[in-house]
Amino acid sequence: MKFIALVLLLIHFFLIAFPAEASVCRNYQGHQICILSIKRSAKNYWEYRAAVSVDGVKRPIEIYNCRDRIKVEPDEVIVPFEDNDPGELICSYFER
Repeated sequence: MKFIALVLLLIHFFLIAFPAEASVCRNYQGHQICILSIKRSAKNYWEYRAAVSVDGVKRPIEIYNCRDRIKVEPDEVIVPFEDNDPGELICSYFER
C-alpha cells in the first residue's frame, strides 16, 4: 500500500509543469549579458524596459533609449551608454 502511494506521489510530482525561466544570454565584449525580462514601449518604439544580468549579477529594471543611447536608472538618473554597456547589446539585438 505504501509503495503504491509513493509511486502515485512520484508520478504526480513529475506531471506538474513548472514555469520555465527563459532568458537571452550573449557573450558581449568579454562579459556574459543575459536579458532576463524586456518590454518595448508602446509609445516610444525605440525604448525598452529591461532587467539584465552582467556576469551573473542581476541589475534592476532600467529604461534603455536606443535612439539617444541613454539609459534611465531606477532612481531616474539619466546615464549615457558606456563601453560594454548592456544597452548596446539590447539595441543591436532588437534592431529592425
